[in-house]
Amino acid sequence: MAKKLVIVESPAKAKTIGKILGSGYVVKSSVGHIRDLPERTLGVDVNHGFAPKYVFSKGKAKVIAELKKAAKSCESIYLAPDPDREGEAIAWHLQESLADVAKDKPFYRVQYNEITPRAVRAAFDEPGVIDMHRVDAQQARRVLDRIVGYKVSPMLWRRIRKGLSAGRVQSVALRLVAEREREIQAFNIEEYWVLGAEVRRETEPLDAFAIRLAGVDGAKPVIGSQESAGALLTDLDGSLLRVKEVKTRETTRRPLPPFITSTLQQAASSVCGFSPNRTMRLAQSLYEGVDFGDGGPVGLITYMRTDSVNVARDAQSTARQFITATYGEDYCPEKPNFYKSRSSAQEAHEAIRPTDPERTPESLKGVLDAPSLRLYELIWKRFIASQMTAARIAQKTVEIVPEKVPLQHSYLFTASASEVIFSGFLKVMALDIRKKKTEEEGGDDNDGEDVDRLPPLEAGDPLCLLKWLSERKETKPPARYSEASLIRALEANGVGRPSTYASIIETLNTRDYTTREKRQLTPTELGLAVNDLLVGNLPQLFDVGFTATMEESLDRIEEGQIEWSKMMEEFYVRFQEWMEKCKEPPADAGKVSAVLAMLEQVQEWGPEVKRGRRTYSDEKFVASVRDQIGEKDVSEKQLAALVKIAIRYRAQIKDADEALAGLGFGEELEQDRAAPSNEEAERRFEVLSGMSLSETQEPFVASLRQQADSGRKLSERQIAAMDRIIVQNASQVENFEEVKNMLGLAEEASEAAPDHESPELLVMLQNVGQWQEPVKRGKRVFDDQAFFKSLKDQFDGRRALSPRQRYALRRLVFRYKAQIPDFDKHAERLGLGKKSDAKEKA
Repeated sequence: MAKKLVIVESPAKAKTIGKILGSGYVVKSSVGHIRDLPERTLGVDVNHGFAPKYVFSKGKAKVIAELKKAAKSCESIYLAPDPDREGEAIAWHLQESLADVAKDKPFYRVQYNEITPRAVRAAFDEPGVIDMHRVDAQQARRVLDRIVGYKVSPMLWRRIRKGLSAGRVQSVALRLVAEREREIQAFNIEEYWVLGAEVRRETEPLDAFAIRLAGVDGAKPVIGSQESAGALLTDLDGSLLRVKEVKTRETTRRPLPPFITSTLQQAASSVCGFSPNRTMRLAQSLYEGVDFGDGGPVGLITYMRTDSVNVARDAQSTARQFITATYGEDYCPEKPNFYKSRSSAQEAHEAIRPTDPERTPESLKGVLDAPSLRLYELIWKRFIASQMTAARIAQKTVEIVPEKVPLQHSYLFTASASEVIFSGFLKVMALDIRKKKTEEEGGDDNDGEDVDRLPPLEAGDPLCLLKWLSERKETKPPARYSEASLIRALEANGVGRPSTYASIIETLNTRDYTTREKRQLTPTELGLAVNDLLVGNLPQLFDVGFTATMEESLDRIEEGQIEWSKMMEEFYVRFQEWMEKCKEPPADAGKVSAVLAMLEQVQEWGPEVKRGRRTYSDEKFVASVRDQIGEKDVSEKQLAALVKIAIRYRAQIKDADEALAGLGFGEELEQDRAAPSNEEAERRFEVLSGMSLSETQEPFVASLRQQADSGRKLSERQIAAMDRIIVQNASQVENFEEVKNMLGLAEEASEAAPDHESPELLVMLQNVGQWQEPVKRGKRVFDDQAFFKSLKDQFDGRRALSPRQRYALRRLVFRYKAQIPDFDKHAERLGLGKKSDAKEKA
């Protein structure tokens, strides 16, 4: 009997779904997307409705073959990727790819918000069809992003360097980070002073508490100098302090709504120190299922890519029953708590919550690893708290005035304290009830006025002055974005969607546009340069408001209000206008003609030079520019290259120096004269010729050799790089001191501090017999064994490693210390203490 074929994205999810559905189904994984736009071409027909030209994703041939084979032998096909736009698009791509082998067989679209037996079976009992509005919204996003990235990135390659990328949303996120950095750089620090006093009652209890100057002559005090602060303290000196008034008011604090994607990423960053990318990986595993051994795998949380705070009625009811049974009726509100999602949220989705509130974090100890358990606990507590009663808090504020005649000013001091009357949801979620703004939210040290507690006080009570308090402070610039606060800013501005936040930040870090230090994102010099170029040339495209408007358009496509190709047409007209305005102005045609005329005198061209996969030929380049004239403008960059060639061959050009200087290229001539001579390069090549170089050094030196042989001078940086290679391989050079003096090697290049630590660390690691398997993160592969070998080869060549390499070596040693004999003795001798061990564990 033919079975029903179910296709999901991930193997882990396939395993869980397969056990739930049983023997009547065969469950396969597509392992993510199976089709996408081509890597090396635009892949979009901009002249015919922006039709995408999809190709099968790289490395998916085997997966596609297996899916087609399964589709041929099944009776029906259920497409069950994730319940969002991207999942809908994957389902459509699967249907399109399998249609030819699954003729006359029905396709169904299945969606569920949690991977539990009840939810999955209910979804399969009532399957639907693919929502093409959703597919169109995802196609529009993909095409939009491809056009922006494909058309704008080359501008970065031409003006900064090859390999850089621009992105429709990524570059807006970079703009936020860069503009915050500019604000910080432009901020002028100003000093100010905070005055107060430490006081106590005259009778028991005698616990001291702090009061703060809150008013001078009825206004908020502004004390900008030590002199001003001193004058006020002099005026106050000798005053008696008395309670003027005690105000008490009761407030309620409602619980926060359950998590959505953005708030989960923010909380996991703040509480657990997880990056958004790591948070989503852990949440994915919790969603796809954990095997408890008895009934097979089960999903622990609902779908984690959502912007809705809605909660299913049955989940709400189960949570209320749990709250009543566990904490008592007072902690369960009479009516369920409901929360309102933002206007653009997809209301059909649910918030992130545990699939079963009865499955407490304590019950999962030993089942989940520590990071997964911490994230689950965060989700569980937030959800349970969201369904509990509000907390009631009493806030007491005491006003205190000085009594002394005469006083030059009137003064008011205050102190406040908060006390929980009824804990409500705080029973589950412990929060600081004192109202303080965090530094990320723009708060300052003086924002929080609450003290821990106040003694019993009444109007008219005298107070004993213990000491006056005076503290100098400085205004602070706005804080750099953390990953959490950047997500909050993107969400607040309507930029991006839940499924994109983690990848946006990951891209900024992997592209080296930002660095993450102490949870803060700092733009690199490269990031600032990229931002300045993009915003300077395409301010409308990378405007926060415009990007948010495009997100709204994608939402309207999903709702069926507009056609996606129509939206793309309107965008593309504006996009072309913006790109036209940011084109580089063409080079001066007269100068181009003059330089080309000079180059007609060249009779002997240098040989072609091969660098990597590319071959460079002066003769062919000059010919190509000549052929270009009349068809399109010559750029400034091309003219600069022609000038460099003319300088290189000026021995064959009559009066070359005078002609070039007359055209305004005198500075280029001076730079060439100041560049190192070819004789200097030759002396270095002679030293390097007898050396055994590393896998990276050998091809680099060979490329420089080719460049010199073609008549091109080496730059100062290239000469300096050769110097470093010679120093790194000093052990291979006889009479190195003489060679160093002959070449004039820089002292800082040749006199590196002796490295006595690396040899012992390398010897320790030679005892390792079992290396961990290589790990792939993004496009990079981390292989401990290969890394150790590369460090050993470098040390053998130059007898020293850099401080950063030695730090990495120490971490490697701690990772494999169980395999290293007498590890503790080595560690003590090298000063590898407990602090390093703790760091490695962390």
